[in-house]
Amino acid sequence: MVWASETGLDPNIIATIMQIESCGDPHATSGAGAMGLFQVMPYHFESDENPYFPDTNALRGLGYLNQSLNTASGNARLAFAGYNGGISVISKAESAWANETQRYAYWGSGIYADALQGATQSARLDEWLAHGGSSLCAQARGNQ
Repeated sequence: MVWASETGLDPNIIATIMQIESCGDPHATSGAGAMGLFQVMPYHFESDENPYFPDTNALRGLGYLNQSLNTASGNARLAFAGYNGGISVISKAESAWANETQRYAYWGSGIYADALQGATQSARLDEWLAHGGSSLCAQARGNQ
């Protein structure tokens, strides 16, 4: 994966973030205003950048993921929380995280752990799909 070699990030964590954020839909949007494959907020882009261009979205999203991982000293669960809830949540107790961030860290860290183990099936991914992920993926398929 080109983005993994460009960023030094594990391709499994990149794939996990992209799965949870957009199911691979470069045109995905959220009610909060996040855009593209990695659901990056508008303020992360330069004024002349197209946030829906996959390489641009990856540059900004994976830069934020890298910052989150560095702040979390490489702890993937904390990095997932930081990616979802903002880097500042990393230093807080998990009980202080928003429910969405707790779920994001739970699903993301489990899916990522399964990928690292080379699992051909992920119970955590199946759980995520059952709790709303399948509708996100259906929307992504409809946008292709």
